[in-house]
Amino acid sequence: MFENKSQVEKIAGVKIQDASQIKHIWHQGQIPVLADPEWKAVNQISPHVLVDAILAKKNLGTSILDADLVIGLGPGFSAGRDVHLVIETQRGHDLGRIITQGCALANTSEPEAVMGISSHRLIRAPGPGKFISTANIGAWVVQGQEVGHVDGKPVLTKISGVIRELVHDGTTVVLGKKIGDVDPRGKIRHCHTISDKARSLGGSVLEAILEQFNPR
Repeated sequence: MFENKSQVEKIAGVKIQDASQIKHIWHQGQIPVLADPEWKAVNQISPHVLVDAILAKKNLGTSILDADLVIGLGPGFSAGRDVHLVIETQRGHDLGRIITQGCALANTSEPEAVMGISSHRLIRAPGPGKFISTANIGAWVVQGQEVGHVDGKPVLTKISGVIRELVHDGTTVVLGKKIGDVDPRGKIRHCHTISDKARSLGGSVLEAILEQFNPR
């Protein structure tokens, strides 16, 4: 995390240093964000609900014993074994479906198509090294435009549109790593608002929680 605070649609996420700050930030109506790669905070706060939304396409250590209700988003989890519930994350008829037994659809390794464009939306590292950016999220770019470089090798776009994702300036990358995304729809506001997919998944998580703790 490179910023101490970030806001999306009037809701702020605030960087904290340890789990003891969670309640204070929460009571201010903001979301506490803690970098916790060793997963220590779970034992410190004993949550009623834990949602693994890392979207790593695999389980990095989440256990069904971590909370009263454990929800996993996307492939890599098995409902009833690793987690209590799985939420389908792949676009299509089942997007947002709450799975009570079994797994989500397998990872296709292909990005979702936007206006019929799939893998060409992605900006990838041309080699290993440190990425130095010459563009920002929200910037309009044209096909073949340089948006940065990795150890002197130019990073070029494959399509025209608005940069919706871009790794932080100075990030170390490897050959072929996804470092950005160009949205051909060209709407800058999409960079600063909740996407349709994220809203759908968030709604499904909320539905699952309400059903668990307020059953019909």
